[in-house]
Amino acid sequence: MTTLSPAARRACMSLALATCFTASPAMAAASEAPAKDGSATGLDRYYQQHLGWGSCVKGPADTTGGDLDRAGVRCADVTVPLDYTDPLGRTITVSISRLKATDTRHRIGSILLNNGGPGGPSVESPPGVRKAMKDVGARYDIIGFDPRFVGRSTPLDCGWPVGTSWLSAGTSRAGFDRQVVLQKSLADKCRAADSSVLPHISTRNTARDMDVIRGALGERKVSYLGYSYGTYLGTVYTQMFPGRYDRVVLDGAISPNRYGPQLLKGSERENEKALSDWAAWAAERHDAYGLGRTRAEVLATVDRVVAASARGPLTVGAGADVFRIDDSQVPVLLFSSVGDDTDPTRAFLGEQLSVLNMAAQGAAPTTLSPNFAATLRYLLHGGDEPSGVQHAIICGDVAAPRDPRRYWRDIERNRAAHPLFGPLTSNIGPCAFWDRPREEPTQVRRDGRVLIVAATGDPRTTYKGSLELHKLLPSSRLVTLEGANRHALFGRYGNTCVDDEVNRYLATGKLPTKDQTCVKQAG
Repeated sequence: MTTLSPAARRACMSLALATCFTASPAMAAASEAPAKDGSATGLDRYYQQHLGWGSCVKGPADTTGGDLDRAGVRCADVTVPLDYTDPLGRTITVSISRLKATDTRHRIGSILLNNGGPGGPSVESPPGVRKAMKDVGARYDIIGFDPRFVGRSTPLDCGWPVGTSWLSAGTSRAGFDRQVVLQKSLADKCRAADSSVLPHISTRNTARDMDVIRGALGERKVSYLGYSYGTYLGTVYTQMFPGRYDRVVLDGAISPNRYGPQLLKGSERENEKALSDWAAWAAERHDAYGLGRTRAEVLATVDRVVAASARGPLTVGAGADVFRIDDSQVPVLLFSSVGDDTDPTRAFLGEQLSVLNMAAQGAAPTTLSPNFAATLRYLLHGGDEPSGVQHAIICGDVAAPRDPRRYWRDIERNRAAHPLFGPLTSNIGPCAFWDRPREEPTQVRRDGRVLIVAATGDPRTTYKGSLELHKLLPSSRLVTLEGANRHALFGRYGNTCVDDEVNRYLATGKLPTKDQTCVKQAG
């Protein structure tokens, strides 16, 4: 069983966070909703399969499976074709979980979950979502699923020596040149691990898998809750399978027009604002972190730490946990923590910067907290979890520019305006060395009655992305949370206004008559 630890997820960043190529005629046919659940395209055996529900435990060390069993969740594997143009060919499995409705008299249907990533698992999520849904949760079968090649599903492991490829180009051309070598090696490792499956790892195929899940559950329509990248997946599903969805909530939405290997570009200002707000918070706690007594002093400390890491890696930790952090990695630590403005995450960033600041000043390394050590271990060395699937999905969706010189020019332009985050958001990645996608990206050509949830200060999937999706789907409604630097809201942030708006929609199926605005609660 494979799920990321909380520290690993924090380092991994829940969001990944182009030329289009014409699909083959066979693939284009598979893009439409199959008539009568697949009978017209040879997929009927998948839509009509019997699901063997049972224990979620995969082995003696599977504590997550044990927790799911105790919560009343049951699990099953859904068989899907690797290649939807060849339904009689090789098959793979997609792992799903189900927490059945308890208010069967008022049952609404099934709701599928996606936590983002791309490549995030959600088999573990039904109990938490049931709690977030409050009374309405009892009226749904809550379905978690690990997308193809993720978690408990048929896996892909590229064997990367690092936990994530989302790194900064650093402050010099030499640093960028090292990134080119690294990112090409990561793409090569995925190709060497299993080149036969890479062309079939894509959002469109995950959407097809979702529809097979819907059919195997015996549902005419399915509801959906998606966070972050999960909003893109949900949007793609509405376009590929119109008439097959009921109530759809897209939390922290991505504009389909912006989705691609450099999705983080354009988020620099939001991340700078979030970092500045964190700096004001840290300044009020100078006695705890020693980073400065004003916002400006804390931000100056950040700049000094980055500059020191560019002159030579900073050594932190002691004993078995000694790490060397350079200017390709320090911005990632900053970026990965400013997506949440709650006190625990802000305190974690304060801890990290305090340690790095002492290292920049030449202090002897000290023992790290278990959380920080786990984060650095994952970032620098990877972990026990399979690696590479996040970029396999993104690279399989949208082609990336291939010339490293183009990236360097872009980095230099972006660095001028955004010296800290520009070299991160504009950096080259594995997709520059990936085989080209088999299909062109999904275009939004159909309206959709969905509920979009967004924070104005979201540093990951920025608020302008939610506004763009709202415009593309005129019948949608937008719930805006003002004043929060936060990514992912419903059931996770504790904002009563947002949670009530979502649950009202899930209970009634009626969108608000107009867009709604909520405000960040004190504390």
